[in-house]
Amino acid sequence: MNTLLKKTALFAIGGLFTSLLSAQDEVPHGWHMLDKTKTGFYGISTDKAYQFVKSKKLKSKTVIVAVIDSGVDTLHEDLKSILWKNPKEIPGNGIDDDKNGYVDDIYGWNFLGGKDGKSVEQDSYEAGRVYHNFRTKYDGKDITVSELSKDEQFEYEMWKRAKEEVAGEDSKTGALELMFMEKAYKNCLKSDSILRKAMGKETYTGKELGAFEPNESDAKKAKATIYALMSGNEATESTNTEFLEGFGEYVDSEKKKADAANTPPKEYRNEIVGDDYGNFNDRFYGNNDVMVSNKAALHGTHVSGIIGAVRGNNKGMDGVASNVKIMTVRAVPDGDEHDKDVALAIRYAVDNGAKVINMSFGKSFSPEKKWVDEAVRYAESKGVLMVHAAGNDAKNLDSSFNYPTPQMLEGKKPTNWITVGASGDPKAGGLTASFSNYGKKEVDVFAPGVKIYATVPGGNTYQNLQGTSMASPVVAGLAAFILQYYPNLSPAQVKMVIEKTAKSPGEKVNVPGTDEEANMSELSRSGGIINAYEAIKLASTLKPEKKPAVKTQVTVKPKS
Repeated sequence: MNTLLKKTALFAIGGLFTSLLSAQDEVPHGWHMLDKTKTGFYGISTDKAYQFVKSKKLKSKTVIVAVIDSGVDTLHEDLKSILWKNPKEIPGNGIDDDKNGYVDDIYGWNFLGGKDGKSVEQDSYEAGRVYHNFRTKYDGKDITVSELSKDEQFEYEMWKRAKEEVAGEDSKTGALELMFMEKAYKNCLKSDSILRKAMGKETYTGKELGAFEPNESDAKKAKATIYALMSGNEATESTNTEFLEGFGEYVDSEKKKADAANTPPKEYRNEIVGDDYGNFNDRFYGNNDVMVSNKAALHGTHVSGIIGAVRGNNKGMDGVASNVKIMTVRAVPDGDEHDKDVALAIRYAVDNGAKVINMSFGKSFSPEKKWVDEAVRYAESKGVLMVHAAGNDAKNLDSSFNYPTPQMLEGKKPTNWITVGASGDPKAGGLTASFSNYGKKEVDVFAPGVKIYATVPGGNTYQNLQGTSMASPVVAGLAAFILQYYPNLSPAQVKMVIEKTAKSPGEKVNVPGTDEEANMSELSRSGGIINAYEAIKLASTLKPEKKPAVKTQVTVKPKS
């Protein structure tokens, strides 16, 4: 498949990037939990891990996992019983009972909300924001880098990258790709019209299209056009209208990126949230609506289910961890998140008892990185593990960018951070996901992230989605599982356990986005796919680290 076709096939449905897979490839629901020796699927051996702790007669302790994401369906049958509820807050009384600055934060907090109850769903992209925010300062100026402060050097280099992406050769390449995507979208609309007439129905699912055997040549071509994309994007359960709506939204978002060269991006967030964005001490904004809408909550609901959907209740699917409470912190819109929201989301999670934070989001620019760095160091000082998705651009993170990142501006790396690439299965596109970012230095482990079946909004609804966004919560779930039984292990110890027990597939794998092959050790630090059974065995042999004295950081309280 040529690069352009790959990019056309890599369009977003519900904000999730997915890759083109063969229609005949199939894996069972929950394959990511299976044991390879018993089933042949490259899962993480969850059942063996639970058998191990049962044999040890270990008691489980509840672990709070914060999901910094787009929101969650708080009424879902497989999630509502495992959602964190603030024990110090009285629901619906309009009072900040626990005096933490956030009124009625029952399930968590929405940093994309306004005081009037509205919330940001769609937002702009950081490349455009960076380009226009610093354009007056740097564009056309004779800049001597050595004369800039360290912070300004970071800012200037970031602005130059943004300029190239928004208004340079990269933007010209993007414009060409956009032209082909628009053409592909129009072809899909035309094909859909033909198929509706040929099938005698206005609405059909991908499965129904797959079973349809057209007689006319134009209908055959139309089926080939749409079915390849629907099956490849794991949308065979979706209807034609849902699929085309998702494709159209992606094309629209790419148009907005292209427009950024000449037009500053709309300030979606500022119009609703209303804080003083440049003042980090102005932090008590937002509202308590952690779902917003089915569309907004799709991503976060799926991620939450992967981590901790109720196990053994014969509903839908099982989460990796059996004794967790999911804290919902909304900071990720349809677009690029803002650094201030991410930093405050991390601090909120830490201050309210989370021991693991999952971050299934990312962007290529981080203008207020120092705020996020400070929040990560704060989490490290409080013994909180952070798990981050590597990203879905098939890029080498050793030489590219995906923020937030554990690489601090000051040069040090924290001990409480795991970066996760997405693995797959030979029956689902290969051992490495074609879309996954990778990096011998910057990606720590791989975990299943292809065709992951989990909770989606709707109360009792489930769906296959894929991305490093799905791989990250598999690791976060494993970390929570380990801490359930060994709660005194430090984040550094849990990270070590997960990395050291990651298992090499024992064969070369595809370098994502290419036709090349390499050992997985060339694509990540651990060189393997996580394994819950091996991880819990190693964890059982460790003694807790002695904790150094840490100065308590004073949390700023809101003015009365």
